[in-house]
Amino acid sequence: MADRSDRRGAHPRPSGTGYFDPDFKANAIPITLGEWRVCRRPDEMVTTVLGSCVAACVHDPVARVGGMNHFLLPGAPAGAEGAHSPCRYGAAAMDTLLDAVTAAGAVRDRLEVKLFGGARVIEAGQDIGADNVAFALDYVARAGLTLTGRDLGGTLGRRLMFFPATGRAYRRFMKADAAGVAQEVTHWRRLRRAVLP
Repeated sequence: MADRSDRRGAHPRPSGTGYFDPDFKANAIPITLGEWRVCRRPDEMVTTVLGSCVAACVHDPVARVGGMNHFLLPGAPAGAEGAHSPCRYGAAAMDTLLDAVTAAGAVRDRLEVKLFGGARVIEAGQDIGADNVAFALDYVARAGLTLTGRDLGGTLGRRLMFFPATGRAYRRFMKADAAGVAQEVTHWRRLRRAVLP
C-alpha cells in the first residue's frame, strides 16, 4: 500500500518521475504551475522554478511532514477559466496544500510557512508578481499561520529546492531567459489573451 503522506497534486506524476540530485544527495521531485507535493521522507526534495509565480513551503517540525505548491494567479478561480486547473490560483493552491499536509499527519497550529517568488519578470501594466506576493502574505496572516521565511519580489526568477521533512529551503536566482521562467511568462501571456477582451 502506498504511503499516504506521499501525495501529489493537480497533475499526478507516476512514481519514479523524480531524479537524483548529486549536489543535495536527494531525490528531486519537480512540480510546475498548479501542482503541489506533500511528503515526509528526509531524502526527498521538491523543486520548482518561479518567475512571477509564488510557492509556499509548509512544514510541521514535530510530525516532520510538509509540502510545497506553485501558483500563477492570486485569489480564487472564477467561472470556467479555473475549472481545469484550480490550483493555478492562490486560494485553491493554499487550501489544497494545507488540507493535504494535515491529512498526512501535520497539525495546523504547528505549521511553519516560507514563501518564495513573485518577481516582476513580465513588463506589463499589471505586476502579477506583486499581486501574488500580496495575496500570499495576506492568506498566511488571515489563516493564522507562522511565517518563518520569505524571499519575494525583485526582477529575477528563482529555482527553489525544499525538503518537506526538515523544512530546509534553498533558493538560486535565475536569468529571465531561463527555461522555467520563460515557460511561465509564455503561459501568463496566453492566459491574459484568453481572459482579457
